[in-house]
Amino acid sequence: MENVQRANREGSRPIAHEQYPAHDINADRFHEEHALLQDNSSVPFNGSKAVTLEMDKEAQGELGVAATYSSRKPASKGRWGQVLSYSGAALAGVLATLTVQQLTQSYMPSIYNVGSSSSSSGANLAAVAPTGFHFPPASPTNGQHTRYFPSNIGYAGPTPTGNEAALVQTAPAYPVHTGAPNLVGPESIGGAKGGNDASAATSTGKKPFDVFKHWGNLSPWYSNPSSTFGLPDTSAEAPEGCRIVGLHFLHRHGARYPTSSKEGPEKFKDQLEELANQGKKWKAKGSLEFLNTWEYALGNELLTPFGRQQMYDLGINLRIKYGFLLNNFTNALPVFRTESQDRMLHSAANFAIGFFGYPHEKQYLNSITYETPGVNNTLAPYMTCPNANSQTRAGRAKYYINEWVSRYLKGAAERLQKDVHGLDIGPFEAYNFQQLCAYETVALGYSQFCELFTEEEWEGFEYAMDMWFWYDSAFGSPVARIQGLGYLQEMVARLTHTPIPIHNSTTNSTLDNNPITFPLNQALYVDATHEVVVLNIITALNLSNFAETGPLPFDHIPEKRSFVASQLAPFGTNMQFQLLSCDSTPGDQIRIIINDGVSPLTGIEGCPENKHGLCPVDTFVRAQKKIISETDWEWGCCGDWDVLPGTGWNTTTGDTPRRDQVGKPGSGVIRGEHGKRSADRGGSTDRFCKRA
Repeated sequence: MENVQRANREGSRPIAHEQYPAHDINADRFHEEHALLQDNSSVPFNGSKAVTLEMDKEAQGELGVAATYSSRKPASKGRWGQVLSYSGAALAGVLATLTVQQLTQSYMPSIYNVGSSSSSSGANLAAVAPTGFHFPPASPTNGQHTRYFPSNIGYAGPTPTGNEAALVQTAPAYPVHTGAPNLVGPESIGGAKGGNDASAATSTGKKPFDVFKHWGNLSPWYSNPSSTFGLPDTSAEAPEGCRIVGLHFLHRHGARYPTSSKEGPEKFKDQLEELANQGKKWKAKGSLEFLNTWEYALGNELLTPFGRQQMYDLGINLRIKYGFLLNNFTNALPVFRTESQDRMLHSAANFAIGFFGYPHEKQYLNSITYETPGVNNTLAPYMTCPNANSQTRAGRAKYYINEWVSRYLKGAAERLQKDVHGLDIGPFEAYNFQQLCAYETVALGYSQFCELFTEEEWEGFEYAMDMWFWYDSAFGSPVARIQGLGYLQEMVARLTHTPIPIHNSTTNSTLDNNPITFPLNQALYVDATHEVVVLNIITALNLSNFAETGPLPFDHIPEKRSFVASQLAPFGTNMQFQLLSCDSTPGDQIRIIINDGVSPLTGIEGCPENKHGLCPVDTFVRAQKKIISETDWEWGCCGDWDVLPGTGWNTTTGDTPRRDQVGKPGSGVIRGEHGKRSADRGGSTDRFCKRA
């Protein structure tokens, strides 16, 4: 395996004369694509050529003016001739401006005459939208005038580019991402700024409480120090004597609205609607007084504006750190991957605009995989794994959440109930309030629900999220490893530059067997997915340091826990699989960095203890091949097995129960019933099963 990425190695440093091709705007293309402006040559004036750009005749007819711009330089003439020439041009400009102003005001009054005409502050422009309105308007009154607003009019000016950035190899320190720009936290905790600045310290030297880091998978991603994962002597920049030769980058989508489920924040809206339908009235006061005028303002599934910003920023983040890897693409474009789901598609697009700059389309190839039941997809493996859609197999967390919520929010519910009459507030309503706090903040920028809880109650919410993902998607789930299996197979194929030998999991043979859609020789790969899949992959890789403290109890928060969802699976979470060539070790090395924190690889068979988290690539590949060979996808996804709820059965490896455990006394594994599958993602996945 010493040859891994060797072919790309020489081109991995910043090279002044062999750069990734820049996008130069061709001014002439503007005249071909847009009818608004036309290139005409006028009669030379004193030997100079004049270039005149005019609006099309229809536009001139509507505005009654013609816009003419000249590139000529005036020839020698008398001073008064120049003055008269310039004065005439100025007068024409003034008349044209007044004409356009008058026509605009009379032509589009519905746009500019918003609110009271007597107001001079402009504040009335921020009027509340009509009920049910969502921007953009379906039929804008000025939408037909696109010819006045071309996207490119040429005249871009000089466009030479510079060398690609290589911060991860050249800078003396690694940049820290604090996570939540443009969001406002609660004033009731964390100080007047809501604890937004995690680097700030109080007068006692203690960092303020950062509520954004206590929302589990709903947290905005933030940098983890490597010491958090047990490697205090390293960081994500290349260790001394090492050179980065490749990168596999896996990331989650940005912040989104709640998923289309009746569980969670939308449940409170339904509760209020039910009271209204029954003609029952309620009244809030004190801390809950805002509920008297509150309206549910969240959508479903889509990226929020903040989520778009996260992806754009993440793209810039990666370009500054790893732009030099593009120097390897001298005769091919990078191939990135995402899924067809709306938030996945738009996450990938915003990421690409950040990484490549606008326009980005001709700088890379975007492989969009189907996220729908019955289509193999390693970035959405649950779509072809029936047991991943079974509540009794894949929904183990619900038991633990119910137990924990009834404990840690009992006091909060009693406190909140005192501030409302006619509306029942119990622990689970308070739990919905905490979810509303997180979702409203990443969607609207601020939420009054965040002001309702103490630091201790937010720590309880964070632990609830930890349990949710430990038991449903990670080391405590019997369907975690099998769902991460397909991505492991793809990674091994990329690392060894050899096609996947057998497709026996969620790999898509149509795409993965095609070197165009699944190249095996690129220095940079970028894949977009969901947080549950990131956790599936962490589990499948056997990064057992995150399972070190074992199963999570439902009756208390352990003093130390190695699995924290906000550190591993927040909005925008990202994993870097760095490939390095180091002077002190033969062969290429690999290491895994999760949200800027380097993870130990000692859970991977054969990988040594290393203060920088390094492992030889051939050792890493050998261990993953062994995991692949020992993981029975057919049994895990299609087998007729079930596990007892709660503590009746447990795992800390994310493995499916063995066949010989089914029905064995004391094993906690029983014979399953295939009819119990959830209908959330459809039953067509069963056709992939041979019925193990």
